[in-house]
Formats: sequence, C-alpha cells, structure tokens
Amino acid sequence: MSYALSFSATHPATLWAEAADAAEALVAGEPDGIANMANVAALVWQAIPDLNWAGFYRFDGTELVLGPFQGKAACIRIPLDKGVCGAAARLRETQRVEDVHAFPGHIACDADSRSELVVPIVADGRLIGVLDLDSPSPARFTAEDQSGAESLVARIAAALAH
Repeated sequence: MSYALSFSATHPATLWAEAADAAEALVAGEPDGIANMANVAALVWQAIPDLNWAGFYRFDGTELVLGPFQGKAACIRIPLDKGVCGAAARLRETQRVEDVHAFPGHIACDADSRSELVVPIVADGRLIGVLDLDSPSPARFTAEDQSGAESLVARIAAALAH
C-alpha cells in the first residue's frame, strides 16, 4: 500500500489535527507496533516544522529503549530517572521544555537540541513508551503543539502497543 501524505495547514492546531488523521490512517489494521512507530515517526518528521529529531522510545518494563525515529543517531537506553523522556515516562505526564539545558538531568543526545516535547504513550493503563520531539529552536513547542501531540498519541496508542 502506498501513502501520499501532504500537509497544507500552517496553524499548529490544524496541522496537528491533519497529522493525527494521517497517523490514524497509517496504523489502521496494522498489528505491528514497531512498524506503526516507524511510519508515525516519519509522518511527524514530514508534517511538523522545525524539528531535528522525532521518534519513539519504547518501555521495556525497566527503562526506555530507542525505537523508530527520524534524525541523528540517538541515545539507546534512558533510565526513568534521567532526562526529559525519563520524566515523561515516570510521571506519565507530557513534558514541554523550552530550554533543555535548564532541565535538571537533561541527556544531551544531540547538542543542537534546544527545546523538547515528550508525550507518554499509555494503552490500557500500561506504559508503552514516549513520543519524543526535539527542536534546535528554544521554546519551539507551544501549548497547541502539546495538545496536538497528546491527541495524536491518544488516537494511536493502542496500535503502538502490539
């Protein structure tokens, strides 16, 4: 099956809504969570401007393990007590960080990253992992970006759990 994805919106809320619709269509009927993460990482990379990393970390029951992504090579394992991703997973709360260098315990996988948005993925009460977005621009992510990313993750969380 071939997918031709194009995004026309420029307003963040509308752009995220388009991305969520596309993500839901991409994962529909596909039972493999890693394949779904790969497609969604590519979709977010294509749809959302000013990113230098977009992808997933999977929770293995103990720590976060690198999953499908777009961008530079990344940290492979992240303990739940370290970094923005660890905080999002541990607290099961989205972390929107305007300046990653000011975040206690930040893990600098890419020195070019300045801001970060990390959304925990929870399906049937179980932590699956996190969606991690990095930008080279300080304060890149707005409340609209956070809401949009949370909505996208909520719509596809079950398809990432298999």
